[in-house]
Amino acid sequence: MVAKKDSPSITTDLRKHYVAVPEIIDTASGIIINGKRFRSLIFTTDIAIIMNNDADAVIAVYPFSPHPAIIQGITNVANMPVLAGVGGGITNGHRSANIALFAEAHGCMGVVLNAPTPKETYRAIDKLIDIPIISTVVSEFTDIQEKLDAGVDILNVSGAAKTAHIVREIRKKFPKVPIIATGGPTEESIKATIAAGANAITYTPPSNGKLFSDLMKRYRQEEEDFYDEQKALKEEENKN
Repeated sequence: MVAKKDSPSITTDLRKHYVAVPEIIDTASGIIINGKRFRSLIFTTDIAIIMNNDADAVIAVYPFSPHPAIIQGITNVANMPVLAGVGGGITNGHRSANIALFAEAHGCMGVVLNAPTPKETYRAIDKLIDIPIISTVVSEFTDIQEKLDAGVDILNVSGAAKTAHIVREIRKKFPKVPIIATGGPTEESIKATIAAGANAITYTPPSNGKLFSDLMKRYRQEEEDFYDEQKALKEEENKN
């Protein structure tokens, strides 16, 4: 076995504060799409977070009807591949297919469809685009074979606390299908999901508000420390 070499790391002054995905995700096998491997996907549509993270890709899925303007906005700022949500629930059929084509034209690496997507929508999209179709799976009772037959290339398992269990059940019947899965909030839950058979992990970052709150705490602490330091210097000067 060839020993893994350490990679040199450079972080510029203005990019020191960024969202880092858990390192445990690097133990996943990854999924290779058109020669590029990805293991970690950051689950967000926040433009600021998309510009400041170290994930391998962005999975941009949101609880509204998909819109080309959102895809365009995300792809304009993302410095990594994008998996774009194109509907499947409220929005499906020809509209989902057209948005999928728009996503491909804007450089997206794949398109993601919601759990209720009809098989006819998968087929319509499969005829129209060349990039992979990703189907969200929320239950162990989902008919996986029907999705694969309709043109799905990758599964995206999002089963909350049951995610690892769902991945494990899928792996029993489909040992080679590529699986993305939510990793959960802890290193242990991510490790369990990978062990169950997930090839790549989605990571939900802290909200912009939480990140800003942490930054403000740091700034306040720095000012307090500076004040205490200056106060101590003046007291020392007065003694002399």
